[in-house]
Amino acid sequence: MDEPTARGLAASAIILLISSMVLATDASAGDPDGGGVDYYSQLSCEQLWYERNAIFARHGYCFEQPRAIATFGSGCKPPYGKLPNNLSRVVRDIKGWEKRRGCR
Repeated sequence: MDEPTARGLAASAIILLISSMVLATDASAGDPDGGGVDYYSQLSCEQLWYERNAIFARHGYCFEQPRAIATFGSGCKPPYGKLPNNLSRVVRDIKGWEKRRGCR
């Protein structure tokens, strides 16, 4: 195999690896089924913050806080954070856990 072909294959493998890591991270964030009472009750304030904002990030929310931008990026897109009813309920549940824990 010549060097340009080997470099192209290596670049493709890296892109595939990064893509799978992004998808795996995204899939594990949030509880899209809304059945996470037990799941969310076990999380720390930091984890609850991440879960809540990951849901908004997946729905194109335009973050303004530096922490959220650093974590999820500054790009926003339609539907600009508008959540379907099941996810609105999940976000309310997460906020409830954050309040119970005294999270900031």
